Amino acid sequence: MAKKIDSAEIKKLMKSGNIVIGTEKTIKSLKLGRIQKVLLSANCPAKVERDINYYAGLDKVEFHKLDYPNDELGVICKKPFSISVLALLKGSK
Repeated sequence: MAKKIDSAEIKKLMKSGNIVIGTEKTIKSLKLGRIQKVLLSANCPAKVERDINYYAGLDKVEFHKLDYPNDELGVICKKPFSISVLALLKGSK
C-alpha cells in the first residue's frame, strides 16, 4: 500500500473504462489474472477483504485500502449504489 489514492484519480480511472466494479466480478477477474490493481472502500466487509487479499496475493496484484466508505465511493464513481470493491484491468494505466 504505497500512496494515497484521491477521488480525482478514481474519477480518472472510471473515465478510462478499464474498471471492474463489484466483489464477484473482481474475484472472478483476479482468478483469471486480468487485474492490475484492487481498491477497497474503508468499510469493506472483513470477509470480502480477506478473499480479495488472498486472490490478489496469488497474482501479486497491487492492493489499496481507500479512505472513502462504500456509499461515498459510489457517489465518486457516479453510481446509484454503494461500491466496496473496484479493480483496474491489466493493460490500462
